[in-house]
Amino acid sequence: MNKLEYLEQEAFEADIKIHDFYLGEENLKGLYINGNIAINTSVDNNPEKTCVLAEELGHYHTTVGDITDMSDPKNRKQERQARLWGYNKLIGLTGIVNAYKRGCQDIHEMAEFLDVTEEYLKEAIDCYTEKYGEFVKVNNYTVFFIPNLAVMEEL
Repeated sequence: MNKLEYLEQEAFEADIKIHDFYLGEENLKGLYINGNIAINTSVDNNPEKTCVLAEELGHYHTTVGDITDMSDPKNRKQERQARLWGYNKLIGLTGIVNAYKRGCQDIHEMAEFLDVTEEYLKEAIDCYTEKYGEFVKVNNYTVFFIPNLAVMEEL
């Protein structure tokens, strides 16, 4: 089962219906409302659809109420939480380490290995940088975010 199918199964088990629907603009990729996830018909490839579905499931798990007004700091915080949920679901620190162990040399190879878009992976790395700072230890690995993404195995 690929990541998209896994997320679709998770949605099904939570009684969340997924709809392909034109959302009125290209920039709006997905929307979660009351047990329904709408994914914009402009999302036309599996990695992008996987990333959108992960974020919308993140809203199901972490968001309370209508957060469409991004001028409200509370809503921005909830949006960030939903995105972080999705990043951790699809990538996580262990995903970055596994990509390193698999020999991925750049963002393109990592995104392909993780079955996410390059843009989504870059956003996740930015979010992890904000959360953890310059580096974080994961088991016997150190993941560096600054100055560039790098993984070092501790021997």
